[in-house]
Amino acid sequence: MSDGSLAGHVALVTGSGGGIGRAAVLEFAARGASVVGVGRHPDEADALRAEAEALGGAYLHITGDVIEPGTAASAVTRTLEQHGRLDTLVNNAGVGMYADFVDATVADYDEIMGINMRGTFLFTRAAVPHMISQGSGLIVQVASQAGLQGFPREAIYCASKHAQVGFSRALRRELQPHGIKVGVICPAAVRTSFALGRGRDEESLLHEEHFLSAKDVASAIVFMAAQDKGARVTEVSMISLGEAL
Repeated sequence: MSDGSLAGHVALVTGSGGGIGRAAVLEFAARGASVVGVGRHPDEADALRAEAEALGGAYLHITGDVIEPGTAASAVTRTLEQHGRLDTLVNNAGVGMYADFVDATVADYDEIMGINMRGTFLFTRAAVPHMISQGSGLIVQVASQAGLQGFPREAIYCASKHAQVGFSRALRRELQPHGIKVGVICPAAVRTSFALGRGRDEESLLHEEHFLSAKDVASAIVFMAAQDKGARVTEVSMISLGEAL
């Protein structure tokens, strides 16, 4: 049952098939919002739609790869066709790798920077003109503590997340005169399949107290979206009580 606090709100969420993205779809739906999700796997869409509708929201799935300009353009166009507006863009799709830098390849670099930063750029570029026209909007980047500090065996991932943070800080100032808010969320480790990335195994996820939940991060995203028109939450740093950072 929706609580109605975001009734009429329209959100576009990338990486909606699992983890933080899926949790964000359901958190928005529980507030009565309509959500358009972007993911690579269409077979996940029906179950997610059913859950969103059961919570009192609505869900439309777009299948595509976030590194392709056509996916971003199509997702924004479909959102506007379906709902007539776009209130919140959540750039959540991401990939991680945990390995010694000397073992990294050019392909690793291109994949990580492509999904994490190119995807963010493409979807933001597609959404901003419409948000300027409507005189409002929120853009949320799901970055990481790796966007605020450096971690060994995560150099490329850290670079991509630092890029997201810098991108957000610059856009926040540029888009403020148009009534558009820009925020970035920097969670530490989150207990999802993403936490494994490449280079970790299930043993590394055994300590529950060291991890946030996907719902923790989704709640922060929706908190940003629920602020009054004149209020902005620009950066959220999230760390579990059990993690020593």
